[in-house]
Amino acid sequence: MPALTASDGLTRSERLDRLPFTPKHGRLLGTAGIGWALDAMDVGLISFVIAALAQQWSLTATETSWIASVGFVGMAIGATVGGLLADRIGRRSVFALTLIVYGLATGASALVGSLAALLVLRFVVGLGLGAELPVASTLISEFAPKRIRGRVVVWLEAFWAVGWIAAAVIGTFVVGASDDGWRWGLAIGMAPAIFSIVVRWGMPESVRFLEAKGRLPEAERTVRRFEEAAGIEAPSRLPDVPARPASVASSDASAAMDAAPRVSIWSRELRRRTLALWVVWFCINFSYYGAFIWIPTLLVAQGFSLVRSFEFTLIITVAQLPGYAASAFLIEKWGRRPTLTVFLVGSALAAAWYGTASTEAMIIAAGCTLSFFNLGAWGALYAIGPELYPTNVRGTGTGAAAGFGRIASILAPLAVPVLLGIGGSIALFGVFAAAFAIAAIAAWTIPERRNQPLE
Repeated sequence: MPALTASDGLTRSERLDRLPFTPKHGRLLGTAGIGWALDAMDVGLISFVIAALAQQWSLTATETSWIASVGFVGMAIGATVGGLLADRIGRRSVFALTLIVYGLATGASALVGSLAALLVLRFVVGLGLGAELPVASTLISEFAPKRIRGRVVVWLEAFWAVGWIAAAVIGTFVVGASDDGWRWGLAIGMAPAIFSIVVRWGMPESVRFLEAKGRLPEAERTVRRFEEAAGIEAPSRLPDVPARPASVASSDASAAMDAAPRVSIWSRELRRRTLALWVVWFCINFSYYGAFIWIPTLLVAQGFSLVRSFEFTLIITVAQLPGYAASAFLIEKWGRRPTLTVFLVGSALAAAWYGTASTEAMIIAAGCTLSFFNLGAWGALYAIGPELYPTNVRGTGTGAAAGFGRIASILAPLAVPVLLGIGGSIALFGVFAAAFAIAAIAAWTIPERRNQPLE
């Protein structure tokens, strides 16, 4: 790669796009990824808590369904509101705030003595969880070099597997260890609140967001730090900074942005991609959360012990990691659209197989296959979302899609008992397979944005 200089007349976004992946990118990815993993740990942990409480509190299937679904109600609201806030007060601020909200609420959940109190706190947890994910993927996509942007976002999503594996470990060795194990498991979930301090002071704000708000000196300093990490010499002066007081310059730039017509995610140029993205989000949420939140409970219902069902779930969860690895490799080789479509088709076939599994070997094999393809599809989906929208509605677009998808997350746990009553596991996972197939069709209509700059 030829030596680069910072004075080639490029915009700040172009300067970021041409950089190699540096240790500074790695630190940003690691910081966001830890938050992402803690998020996954919380979502995954509740599936083990539900299985334990169903026995200890003698809960009905409807009551256990609501423990999962009320969290997704919060996530639907959180994703939508979080995306809007990210476009107004910044990606980093919203990301840190969400960690505090769901970390404290999860810790408080360990102290509850009634189902009603648990439901209220799970709703608050959902608010934080729902807002974090689309904001984190937006921030990472806005810093990642163009040629590997999709791969970097899939790497971020791969932290979900780390968190879910941590949840499975906690579920197996903490939740399943004693009657109060579920309380200790939820107490561990307070970690995000502590980590939020690191996030707030250690992560840079999006350069594109800073420019949109007229904070040009701050945007330039951030770009320079990334260039210095790549060994690029900075120019002698700050470009594009008016020779006026910073407050006046910032005010003028912000006023200009506010005066410009704002693009809607339902505008003529964006409505088709928005609709396709919403369909994929809805279908993949319905199938994923319907299956994985219920798998431990379903295994117990099939006659396996609580600890044994947790062990099966841990094995199935580990298969997420190679799924992410394959998706990260293929998303820059095949492109976004074919990668997402293939993994969704694979998810549909795996779901159909799991519905017919009866022996231990078949349950583990089919579960691992479903885990591989489903989480690979999730990685590709998170990479695609931020690329479909311009900067001033990027957080809004990704958050709205995630919020709409969370509606399916609410419905799925409630639908599981009904579908099981109609036709057992075959009917249940047949519906999940059909949802994955619909998502695959919608995915094929999404524009391909591989190796293209963000709008």
